[in-house]
Amino acid sequence: MNRAAGILLAVSSLPSKYGIGCFDEAAYHFVDWLKEAGQTYWQILPVGPTSYGDSPYQSFSTFAGNPYFISLDALIDEGVLTREECDAADFGKKPHDIDYKKLYENRYPLLRKAYERSDISRNEDYQNFVRENEWWLSDYALFMAVKDRFEGKPWTEWAQDIRLRYPPAMDYYRRELYFDIEFHQYLQYKFFRQYEALRAYANQNGIQLIGDIPIYVAMDSADTWAHPELFQLDENNVPTAVAGCPPDGFSATGQLWGNPLYRWEYHAQTGYEWWVTRLWHCFRLYDVVRIDHFRGFDEYYSIPYGSDNAINGWWSKGPGIDLFRTVERKLGWHEVIAEDLGYVTDSVRQLVRESGFPGMKVLEFAFDSRDTGSANDYLPHNYPENSIAYTGTHDNETINGWLDSILPEERDMVRDYLCDYRTPKKQLHHSLIALVMRSNAKTCMIPLQDYLGLNNRSRMNQPSTLGKNWRWRVTADALSDELKEHILTVTKRYGRMNWTNS
Repeated sequence: MNRAAGILLAVSSLPSKYGIGCFDEAAYHFVDWLKEAGQTYWQILPVGPTSYGDSPYQSFSTFAGNPYFISLDALIDEGVLTREECDAADFGKKPHDIDYKKLYENRYPLLRKAYERSDISRNEDYQNFVRENEWWLSDYALFMAVKDRFEGKPWTEWAQDIRLRYPPAMDYYRRELYFDIEFHQYLQYKFFRQYEALRAYANQNGIQLIGDIPIYVAMDSADTWAHPELFQLDENNVPTAVAGCPPDGFSATGQLWGNPLYRWEYHAQTGYEWWVTRLWHCFRLYDVVRIDHFRGFDEYYSIPYGSDNAINGWWSKGPGIDLFRTVERKLGWHEVIAEDLGYVTDSVRQLVRESGFPGMKVLEFAFDSRDTGSANDYLPHNYPENSIAYTGTHDNETINGWLDSILPEERDMVRDYLCDYRTPKKQLHHSLIALVMRSNAKTCMIPLQDYLGLNNRSRMNQPSTLGKNWRWRVTADALSDELKEHILTVTKRYGRMNWTNS
């Protein structure tokens, strides 16, 4: 594989006049901008519908798309919404921020109007979409419609008959909520048709999309509700243990994610049917798939259900290479990135080697005493070719924010490694990006915030916190020609140019 580079930017972070980045004209402009900057990849975060905390890693479905990403401009062009209706809606006034409360209150009524004005009963393409995706769409649309009926409560708090999916209750709600179910099917139809058009445009312009899937699904999801047999739940569908991470230098009490854990013995007995289907779905959507928390396939951290923190958890054995050998046998070889960050044991390293997938290298970890990994693994001169190098990820501080937060002696280590004692700290991000770009890693992915030299006010996510994450957006004027030319120059200098676009 040729040396290549790309930019990490969530779809939600695109500029938009309607409160959140989406599949509108700004997304197409960003593809053009990436092409002209010599980039090969655009890495996006998970694109599923977000639940509690607005995290894309806590989604109502592992198969569905986020309705917020549906372009309102496209619906205006279609004639099912008016410009006046969209302009009158209050999505928040800050172009660099996402107000999820206002989005929830004001975007869904617009989407409902678009559905009610769309003659989908005569739309053959819509009917085909529903038939082709019935295997997941039927449960998801019913799940969302029933959730609306129960005022947004988690399915674990629904009435027992529908919570446990008794057949009479299922039949009752499918009849009672027919139009609400159809509304959620319509939203998925619009999402996927718009996404498919954007991806086709990106590919036509030499840009490949890197998708992202969490290893776990949310407890409050259609997946867990519809298929409790896949997870470590008791006879009442209550978890016996949940997922998280042990205490480390970043959190003294660990991370309590709360996701249900897989019943791996059952998955193995089915030939990993659900996982094969999940990855097949992802391989249809993305050119490359990044699998979050890859170490959980070797060993996963199990925390007793009801715990207040992650201190009293334990490690249990995962499926290992058997899962990925099965996937490759059934689906063939596909491009995958293994997110192997954090505390990495020899057995995790062995699993990554056996899989053949590139692992991830994060520059910040090389100099940060809070990290639990080996600093030597993250020093750029040690990066193997079969790896993906980052300055930081969506879970990290921006590179300039990180420089502000580390200890003075750690900043001295950075300067010693760079042999740079004069560059002002606010400009060091240029040197650190160059450091990653000239490494031996076959691909470098740089968060857009780092190219912009932004501080931690523009950080995407701080794990184990709520209320301030997943909100950052880039403004249209920040995607300047000057920045584009700078990125192009850096990309050319270190042999990572996408020559198909030259």
